[in-house]
Parts: sequence; structure tokens; C-alpha cells
Amino acid sequence: MKRIWDISPPVSAQSPIFPGDEPFSLKWTARLSADCPVNLSAITMSPHVGAHADAPLHYADGAASSAEVDLDAYLGRCRVIHAIDCGPLIQVEHLRHAASQMPARVLVRCCQKAAMHWDPDFSAFAPETVEWLAGLGAKLIGLDTPSVDPASSKTLSSHQQLLRLDLRVLENLVLDEVAEGDYELIALPLKLTGACASPVRAILREL
Repeated sequence: MKRIWDISPPVSAQSPIFPGDEPFSLKWTARLSADCPVNLSAITMSPHVGAHADAPLHYADGAASSAEVDLDAYLGRCRVIHAIDCGPLIQVEHLRHAASQMPARVLVRCCQKAAMHWDPDFSAFAPETVEWLAGLGAKLIGLDTPSVDPASSKTLSSHQQLLRLDLRVLENLVLDEVAEGDYELIALPLKLTGACASPVRAILREL
């Protein structure tokens, strides 16, 4: 069987979130007993907790929600590129060494180890890097930090590049154990009507 890498972090009440976002919470609405044949749980959370796919609606009113995005970008050949400790912004120079015959999906590993707590000083994409990747044929980009834009950004310039270039995005991945190279990506968003994002169970599979 082909090897699989699970690149999704566990989701729990301890999952790091943007300040002000809705944390993960679980409660039991029914428990196994003499009168009940099942356990039933209910959850509340922002769709941006854990590994997730932003929908265009997240950064543009009237744009597609998670239920409306085309799934093709989230499934297929993918390249993992290392830009570990690249600083606040992923620049073209950090990725150029892996640019030959770039597939349509690109994931960038920035972290030595994925963060287990909120830290605003994470690496994000420079807007010109997003444009460069689109020019190489990218349909989807992703990374192992909370956002393609810095935590302090008010313009969300890289998100706006995604909108302009019609790219999809994955955030909050875990790429700690993934070597540079090409894989098959499977990271389908849920069909959440009207939602600005969706959790994904993202995996890589050897080709």
C-alpha cells in the first residue's frame, strides 16, 4: 500500500486560534445508557480551527462559500517545498530551488515543528510569491502556519491575491515529517452552505 502522511493537527479545546475566534468545544447531548442506545456529541468551533480551507467568501463579500468551491484544486499531485525559518514572509527566493515543472498544488513548510499554541510571529506568503506561484500554474497553495497573511495585516494582501488569481488555500497544516518532493494531496472541504471556510482532514499519499 502507498504510504500516507496525515498533515492535519488534532482539533481540541487546546487548538491555537486567532484571538477572538471561536474555539473548539464539544458537549454530549446523549450518552449510552439503559434508555439510550448511542453516544451523541455536538460541537461548536470556527471553521478556521485546525487544518482548513478558506473559501473566497472569507475575504470577499458575495464570493463562493465552502459549499460552492470546485473540488479539483484540493485533490491531485502536490509539491512540498521547505522554507524553514524563512522569516516573516515567504519570498520567491525561498521557493525557486523547487520551481522546475511545478504541479498545480504547492505546500510550503515554514516550521521546524508546527505550533501547539498561538504565536502571532508566524511566516506568511509575500503577495508577489502568490502571484509567482500562480504564474507557474498553481491552483492551490498551503502552509503550516495559521494564515497566508501576517497576523497583524489589515489589508490581507496575499488573500486578495488568491481572490484575484482564483487560487484555493490550505492553512494550519502539519508538515513536520514531510520531506521535500511530490505527493498526492487529498484535502476536501466540507459542503458547508454559506461558510467562509471548512475544516479538512488533509493527507499526502506517495505517488
